[in-house]
Amino acid sequence: MKIHEYQAKQVFARYGIPVPKGEVAFKVEEVAGITERLIAETKIPVVVVKAQVHAGGRGKGGGVKVVKGGPKEATEVASKLMGMQLITKQTGAEGTKVRRLYIEQGLDIDREVYVALLVDREKRRVAIMGSPAGGMDIEEVAEHQPEKLLTLHIDPMLGLAPYQAREMAFFLGLGSSKESLGATAKILDALYKCFIAEDCSMIEINPLVITKSGQIVALDGKVTFDESAEFRHKAQFAELRDKDEEDAIELQAKDAGLSYVALDGNIGCLVNGAGLAMSTMDIIQHAGGTPANFLDVGGGANQEQVTKAFGMILSSPQVKGIFVNIFGGIMRCDVIANGVVAATKELGLKVPLVVRLEGTNVELGRKILDESGLAIQSASSMEDGAQKIVAAVRGAA
Repeated sequence: MKIHEYQAKQVFARYGIPVPKGEVAFKVEEVAGITERLIAETKIPVVVVKAQVHAGGRGKGGGVKVVKGGPKEATEVASKLMGMQLITKQTGAEGTKVRRLYIEQGLDIDREVYVALLVDREKRRVAIMGSPAGGMDIEEVAEHQPEKLLTLHIDPMLGLAPYQAREMAFFLGLGSSKESLGATAKILDALYKCFIAEDCSMIEINPLVITKSGQIVALDGKVTFDESAEFRHKAQFAELRDKDEEDAIELQAKDAGLSYVALDGNIGCLVNGAGLAMSTMDIIQHAGGTPANFLDVGGGANQEQVTKAFGMILSSPQVKGIFVNIFGGIMRCDVIANGVVAATKELGLKVPLVVRLEGTNVELGRKILDESGLAIQSASSMEDGAQKIVAAVRGAA
């Protein structure tokens, strides 16, 4: 689960990580008052108006504006940003609508560096990454100047070791004095503690800035939480979640107890089990098609959940066919068959549907489908089903 920059900085502040002063605005009318308060409190006549969306590259996309003209200019800038479709490399061509703005104090910046923590699944450890070349072009730095990027893996039994914090600080160019070395090590240690305690899957600060007065401050902040840990943070996750920024169907699936991820293909998949779902998407591509979604109904789905799953798949106008691939272990094939028939009738299915059933009560499930009187193609195997749905979609095109 992603959160906004201002929310990330609220989390950082709880762990003693220095952040600039700022306030979020949900309406343009709030911006003047916030700007006035910040200038009065910080004695700095400069503020930065930042669009809040779940995507990086906001600066290059025109979503971050420095304002030196006080409340009036800040309001004018905010009126242009609020409601705009902000387009960055991470939003795609359609962009993302700006519904929140963060008004932040200006800083006198001397240097910018990059720091991130993430889960390295290959190493099975949390990795901390840093680069002395922070800023908007960090992707280009990683691609063309990999020597400017340092990655250290953290032993989960020891946590971030002091020698690792010092090594990273020196690599970032922040070890020139005892004070900056200590301040950097303290921030890195706090970031790791935050990462673990908050069940994060990623923390990124780009840039971490050094002001001309020597302060080290998180000027930006991106945090992604591991949703598998939601049971430990239910109230916090519910408060931080911005449903306007998340896929509506994925949220609907979450509420229904299903796992759904939208993709860019045209063949909808309804499968039980994450491994089988991945294999189903692979075999569809092998047959020449493209999956429109990942949808795992789990091992204990009932008829109502199957009907909801069909509705989620069909909510996408790009879906031109559906492949149902079920292996009945805990789940019974007759339950799935009844759900498929009910959903087909209720939703008035108008795209090709191929169903492959195997496992518990498979004969009864096939009988239910065969006697339904509906235009449902039966498949004898995954490969057969993939070939049939790809051919059906091509034939209907």
